[in-house]
Amino acid sequence: MEQLKRMAVFATVVDKGSMVAAAEALGMTASAVSQQIRKLEQETQVSLLHRTTRKLTLTEAGAVFYRSCAQVLELAQQAEQRLAELRDAPVGELRIAAPVGFSGKPLTDALAPLLDAHPGLSLQLFFHDEQVDLIERRIDLAIRVGRQEDSSLVARHLGDWPTVLCCAPAYLARKGPIQRPEQLLVLDWITLNGERQLRQLVLQGPGGEEQRLRIESRVGCNNIMSVRSFTQAGMGVSLQPEPEIREELASGRLLALLPEWQPADIGIYIVTPRRDAQPAKVRYAIEALRHTLLRRG
Repeated sequence: MEQLKRMAVFATVVDKGSMVAAAEALGMTASAVSQQIRKLEQETQVSLLHRTTRKLTLTEAGAVFYRSCAQVLELAQQAEQRLAELRDAPVGELRIAAPVGFSGKPLTDALAPLLDAHPGLSLQLFFHDEQVDLIERRIDLAIRVGRQEDSSLVARHLGDWPTVLCCAPAYLARKGPIQRPEQLLVLDWITLNGERQLRQLVLQGPGGEEQRLRIESRVGCNNIMSVRSFTQAGMGVSLQPEPEIREELASGRLLALLPEWQPADIGIYIVTPRRDAQPAKVRYAIEALRHTLLRRG
């Protein structure tokens, strides 16, 4: 690193034409500049400058060396400019990971205006209900649901989405009216998990009454869209994020069960590998997602 610094000092001396002018440009003393050039010549064992009382001129070796130093300095300046662009404006490739349920309108509504406003920004989206390694996959930010336990990541709580117990009209017609939580135990459950196991469902009812039910999954899926598809096909009951199924509820394709008994809300988080020194593309994306996802919730 010291050698690179001396190369930059040497190139500046040549560009400015004197030690004094270079020192002023670099915020150094003329003697410090002269010392850097002397050390550079000592390390390379080559004379780079002819010094007279009137001016500095390049030796043949100095002229060759200067061209390389100037290129290094130009590349460094370009790198600084690029970093400044990334810091100050949303440019470059933005890589976002999110659950499969966000693959429709939620992210489109948030990010399409951002892309439209900033032509230098590109986007790569990765949809998995399983959590991915943000560092290994070079993910800038991830949207995650539920409690976050990985202390090595920075999680920002955006808010909470209500959840809905729902089924297709055809399924409810076969099973008959559902009026009490206990009736849920004998229904066919479709869950977001590939393992066939018992799960606990907690419901808050009228007057603060609470019901805790241990249910068994009949169909387990590894993404929420598949859970929703099986539910719409009349195969059973599932727990769905309310903002993601508003159209289905409004159209009657899905029916809410026991609306007076409320399942627990799910937390929505934005997770990043680090909190500080975020490039502009990440800061702008977080703000866009915060605004859109909170509005949907």
